[in-house]
Amino acid sequence: MKIRLRKVGSGKTGVPCRSAAKVEKPPVLSSAYRQAFTLIEIMIVVIIIGVLAATIIPQFMGTTQDAKISAAKGHIAELEAAVERFNVHLDRYPTAEEGLKVLVEPPVGEDTKWRGPYVKQLRPDPWGNPYQYRAPGVHHATSFDLWSRGADNADGGEGAGVDVGNW
Repeated sequence: MKIRLRKVGSGKTGVPCRSAAKVEKPPVLSSAYRQAFTLIEIMIVVIIIGVLAATIIPQFMGTTQDAKISAAKGHIAELEAAVERFNVHLDRYPTAEEGLKVLVEPPVGEDTKWRGPYVKQLRPDPWGNPYQYRAPGVHHATSFDLWSRGADNADGGEGAGVDVGNW
């Protein structure tokens, strides 16, 4: 803090000027001159980011599982249509032993009726596991069951491990 002395009074009246001390305040730094954040400001920003991450990330995790379930439903619908085309051409559904393989390769002894391939390739479900096929089906006794075992790759399940099927 600087102290500067100056004379007060005009001096024309013949009255001697008296000296008075005037205190000058240091200049207030505007935000343009600040070059760093305070620790409290940084902590507030970190807390805000943490709260946002804690609320948003779980929502995206659920969205990912929902997207995989939707993709599995779409794949199952495609495979179901391919199995139905196989049935139209060969007048039967693939056996459980033949499985879905007969959609890309003709069954032994019936290659004259087979008009496939009915799908380009047999791709795995969104969790990387093969689709399951059963004929006759438990859910569709006169035709077939087609399903994905879900994220847990086990029959049954809830949540992310729920089975996705044509029933």
